[in-house]
Amino acid sequence: MEIIKKPILTEKASLLTEKLNRYSFKVDHRANKIQIKQAVEEMFGVTVLAVNTSVVAGKAKSRYTKAGFVSGRSPKYKKAIITVKDGETIDFYSTL
Repeated sequence: MEIIKKPILTEKASLLTEKLNRYSFKVDHRANKIQIKQAVEEMFGVTVLAVNTSVVAGKAKSRYTKAGFVSGRSPKYKKAIITVKDGETIDFYSTL
């Protein structure tokens, strides 16, 4: 099971990184906090102080096409916010 799927690179996540030394990732929905902590420490070589998780609900999407009105949902996903030790950083662009 691949636990860490990809980092979340949004403005809100960037502010968390700059101010509080926290990083956001999309993770496997079956992974627990202990597994996420071990995967981050092994992949990036940092000390993880805390792991916060949440399940993000999918948004309703709709559009009008030639075939008519089409509606659906984007998929839900599990988000993990990782707090690392002061002075340590994660460089997404060189390791992923």
